[in-house]
Amino acid sequence: MGVSKDAMKLVANNKKAYHDFFIDEKYEAGIALHGTEVKSLRLGKCSVKEAFVRIENGEAWIYGMNISPYEKGNIFNKDPLRVKKLLLHKAEINKLAGKMAEKGFTLVPLQVYFKNGKVKVEIGLARGKKLYDKRHDIAKKDARRETEREFKVKNL
Repeated sequence: MGVSKDAMKLVANNKKAYHDFFIDEKYEAGIALHGTEVKSLRLGKCSVKEAFVRIENGEAWIYGMNISPYEKGNIFNKDPLRVKKLLLHKAEINKLAGKMAEKGFTLVPLQVYFKNGKVKVEIGLARGKKLYDKRHDIAKKDARRETEREFKVKNL
């Protein structure tokens, strides 16, 4: 039992979100799940690559979050792609709804993790990147990689 309760165990990460969007703000949300879904998450069987968040009737919902069925769950397993409710404070939901009403803002899940034994989803308030922004980021990454390579060669 050497693991501390505060330990954060990452289940799924969405690196693509950082490539496709500028992340302005991040929020931590709980998620309403069924037992077999939590067991599947403990085994790390989750993907948020295609997922997105919508706010409907004052509630936040996550679409396209894939939680693979738990192999020992048989009849208790739920649809892997079912829409799941995110648990946020009313004030946070209202703030996010206001931001999303502005042009170009969307909500994307950034990562899924366990915190104090509870499943949490980090969502980001994001603005879409244009193609030239992505090219700029790639060029920066390539330049950094090139300088690191030169540095290694010089120090051999």
